[in-house]
Amino acid sequence: MITKLENARIYDPTNKINGKIKDLFIKNGTIIDKPKRNEKISKIINLKNKIIMSGGIDIHSHIAGGKVNLARLLLPEEHRKYLYSSSNKLRSGSGLGTCSSFHIGYKYAKLGYTTVFEPATLPSNARSAIIEMNDIPLIDKGTYTVLSNDDFLLKLIQKKTDQKKINDYVAWIIQSTKSLGIKIVNPGGINAFKFNQRELDLDEKNKKYGITPRSILKVLTKSLIDLKAPHPIHVHGCNLGVPGNIKTTVKQINAVEGKPMHLTHIQYHSYNNEGDRKFSSGASILAEEINKNKNITCDVGQIMFAQTVTASADTMSQYRNHHFAHPKKWICVDIECEAGCGIVPFKYQDKNFVHSLQWAIGLELFLLIKDPWRIYLTTDHPNGAAFTAYPKLIKLLMDRSFRNDEFSKINKYAQKNSILSSLKREYSLYDIAVMTRAGPAKVLGLKNTGHLGIGAKANITVYSEMDDKEKMFENPYMVIKDGEIVVKNGKIKKVFNGKFYIAQTDYDRNIEKEISSYFEKYIGRKMQNFKIQNQELWDHGIEIENILCDRNDY
Repeated sequence: MITKLENARIYDPTNKINGKIKDLFIKNGTIIDKPKRNEKISKIINLKNKIIMSGGIDIHSHIAGGKVNLARLLLPEEHRKYLYSSSNKLRSGSGLGTCSSFHIGYKYAKLGYTTVFEPATLPSNARSAIIEMNDIPLIDKGTYTVLSNDDFLLKLIQKKTDQKKINDYVAWIIQSTKSLGIKIVNPGGINAFKFNQRELDLDEKNKKYGITPRSILKVLTKSLIDLKAPHPIHVHGCNLGVPGNIKTTVKQINAVEGKPMHLTHIQYHSYNNEGDRKFSSGASILAEEINKNKNITCDVGQIMFAQTVTASADTMSQYRNHHFAHPKKWICVDIECEAGCGIVPFKYQDKNFVHSLQWAIGLELFLLIKDPWRIYLTTDHPNGAAFTAYPKLIKLLMDRSFRNDEFSKINKYAQKNSILSSLKREYSLYDIAVMTRAGPAKVLGLKNTGHLGIGAKANITVYSEMDDKEKMFENPYMVIKDGEIVVKNGKIKKVFNGKFYIAQTDYDRNIEKEISSYFEKYIGRKMQNFKIQNQELWDHGIEIENILCDRNDY
């Protein structure tokens, strides 16, 4: 059965197609070349005056796992407020920043997204997080496993262990937790917090192990390169949210010495400490560094003005911010010997100086970083805002007049301390297709999605052309997942589960002797029970998509 999509205007940056009107052909969930003469086209969909992009890819969104479930428990009032009605095709759901699993899938699909990555799964929670993610319908999924604060790794680095052995441990973690890559969160800082250190800069020693965040960052960066992992090291750096942290962020870029690194939610790491209030924008400084360091990719973590909840493994940061909780309740958790977790509800307000400047800093970064292939659209859901804010964020990037109108509403002192109104750049549809599709697919090592070339998955979003880009992107005309129409005119038409991406790597099995001994001494379960087997995922109906560790562009 072959479906033809005809007369649409296509934006496919991977294949350098910028608004060209052409036909697409779909067969067995895959985009194919023009059918041969003896092949019959069974369905034709005329998309005149429509715009086609591949399905959206969210590189960083907290959608499952321990901290997400703690946030859901902490905010029952949000679930009462945001109810999602059920029908014969859907299961009920609720929440906004703390969306229930089913709700997440429906909302992402309705926005034209077909692939989403949970960026912070702790190894001890990986099994339950993956099973939970299987309840999220329609979208393909994957995880990054959090390392950089677990005692086993820190002991290896403390002992100046050979890099090859550390690589084996990292590969074992990736394989055992079924993730696509490794996420660093405040390297060494979460561990240091347990020993009463309340801050830890890049070159400051963890009191317990006597090693610095810089040493952890360098070792893990090299591991991912040596393993040829699909995605380079995904870094939540030191001093998140601290005025003056721009200096640390620049030092982190220099620390990897030209090696690939992905900096996540950079808005929270772009603060200077100039001016009367000792809080100012460092966006120009960071943008200049990223523009000249082609090895760096990033996502922004834009804040939007609304009630949300911050959920992070960075207990050091969350402890620091718990005084600002709104409503006044929060959670702080220690997790085995791996990391921690902090949940702090938060309301961003446009008349608050700090919140307004945070909003402006994120937009400054979007507009000052020149290459859309190296900066990706995120709100660090739900930390900066719910992912449902993406359409409005896209409008802010594409429409300078709208952006300046919104800028005029924020805190007046923040306006005086931002260059946002002087920035004339407006993103094009092609740029949006890069930063929400082609760019994320490239940095994640996903070769069969994020584009509309022959052999790609038929993950396709169709938009009606509109001057109002917020309305255009919040209401796709049609969303196709694996060749099936799943959304049309805002209505869910079909429900099924997507695939689960994992990196396929290998390691020297001798490392397991030492890991097993460590588990016997310190961990509350056997090493063999910790490891997730493919059969377990198949038993839960999870369809795996293996991504080989074979990058040759490092």
